[in-house]
Order: sequence, then structure tokens, then C-alpha cells
Amino acid sequence: MLNSKQQKTLEDIFETPTRSDITWTEVESLFLSLGSVVQQGKGSRVRVALNGIKSVFHEPHPQKQVSKSTIKDIREFLITANVSP
Repeated sequence: MLNSKQQKTLEDIFETPTRSDITWTEVESLFLSLGSVVQQGKGSRVRVALNGIKSVFHEPHPQKQVSKSTIKDIREFLITANVSP
């Protein structure tokens, strides 16, 4: 079950045009609340598995905001995993 902040993050990810103000901690909180398995990989890589779908994302550094291209990748991952706002 998503809390209001996680629900807002989910809606923000699906917003058009793609937002540039979503932080990695918000995305990670959303993944965990959806029941994802999140594992730290080498360097900034983060492996995420949800509903049988697996993907690898790069945690942004040194900035906290996730790039627009990564938000688009996260959106596609969520769609494939049957998650939408």
C-alpha cells in the first residue's frame, strides 16, 4: 500500500512532460513500497526486480535528482511490471 508521498512520486513519474525534480530516495521508497527487491550493484548501479521484471538503474551522483532519461526508463519498467498511477 502506497502512502500519499509514494503515490505522488508514482504520479510524477508518469507525468508529461517528464519531470526533472524527482529524487532517487523518492524512487527507491516507491520501489520498496510496491514490493520490489532492490539491490546495490557495482558503483552506482541498482538492481530492481518487481512482478518478475528485472532492470538496472544508475543512482544519480553527486546530484539527488534523477535524470529525465532515467525517469523514462523507470516509467517503462513500471509499465512492464503492470504498475500505473
